[in-house]
Amino acid sequence: MSSRIASVAFNTFREAVRDRVLYNLIAFALLLSGAAILVGQVSIDIERLVVVNLGLTAVSLFGVVIAIFIGIGLVSKEIEKRTLYTVLSRPVRRWEFVVGKFFGLTGTLVVNTFFMAIGVFLALLYVAHKFEKMDAWVLVALYFIVLQFLMVCALALFFSSFSTPLMSAVFTFALFVIGSLSEDLRGFARIAQGLGGWIATSIAYLVPNFSALNVINQVAHGDAVPGRLILYNSIYALLYSAMAISGAVLIFQRRNLK
Repeated sequence: MSSRIASVAFNTFREAVRDRVLYNLIAFALLLSGAAILVGQVSIDIERLVVVNLGLTAVSLFGVVIAIFIGIGLVSKEIEKRTLYTVLSRPVRRWEFVVGKFFGLTGTLVVNTFFMAIGVFLALLYVAHKFEKMDAWVLVALYFIVLQFLMVCALALFFSSFSTPLMSAVFTFALFVIGSLSEDLRGFARIAQGLGGWIATSIAYLVPNFSALNVINQVAHGDAVPGRLILYNSIYALLYSAMAISGAVLIFQRRNLK
């Protein structure tokens, strides 16, 4: 990573960490993990299942909200404050600005995920009184959640490179919802015929496959995650994120900022 990209990434990370909304969302995620303990207390012999399900779901949902609402403002906020012109007046290329913003936001989300994950494991330790071997799969679920964040960040940055913050949020959230149902969409495409089946198939393979990254229920039941799925999801998320960022760079390069 060049020093210019690193500088943009660090400044983005610093600004995101100082955002009050960020701390509020982390607090809500930790509170939801605490609520999982209370729910687990009234559930017979399924305390671990409830804690892992609610805890990881909280980390995923609040992380996605952070990614969307901070990601959509990465470009527009710089334009509104007119700080973008100062940055680009220096020897910083537009593609370096976009890539630096992406790394800064993803770094913020990784750090936030780390702290929220601590809350999940503390809740798990509280109800189970000890860690077991199957708890290691919770780390795999968290890794998949981070991959989700990479893709959401890339999509938010892509839409923010040419659209307003409101529309960028709508587009990104819509793709997240559709992508979370992509497996169902592909199942419908297999049984549909004619134009409807062709459209469903096209949409199913164009939208990000977030459903493949959701192993929360599987991990909550203590089931192992296949190694080939870990490899596939890693390659898929990185490639999809790279394509979205490439699209953001191409659009931003041609955008008239005057």
